[in-house]
Amino acid sequence: MQVTTPLSNALTRYLDLTTEQLKLTAENMANVDTPGYKTKGLDFEHEFARQMNLSDASGQVEAQEAEVGGLVSRPDGNNVSMDREGVQLAKAQLQFKLGVQLLKNEYSTVMSAIHAEAK
Repeated sequence: MQVTTPLSNALTRYLDLTTEQLKLTAENMANVDTPGYKTKGLDFEHEFARQMNLSDASGQVEAQEAEVGGLVSRPDGNNVSMDREGVQLAKAQLQFKLGVQLLKNEYSTVMSAIHAEAK
């Protein structure tokens, strides 16, 4: 038996999107010395709102990544900024921790409701 709530479904999408953001940041950091590599990212707030409004049969929607504009390119064409990526990494880690804590709280509430029925 699977127990889900609208909030737990939203938090699952939030965590999936945060994981995608962490992957993009790791990819950017791994390519810091790759000539011609362009930094990739996603607009987290826009993507989360879009994912809450759309869904396919599996309930998952592919995040739309794009090149990040406004970054200074080096002579080799690479525009990865390790400072930016460090900030993105810290932000995504905090978002993930928040999502996990909120999901724990949601399931704790569900479990309390189940146990209240048993009393």
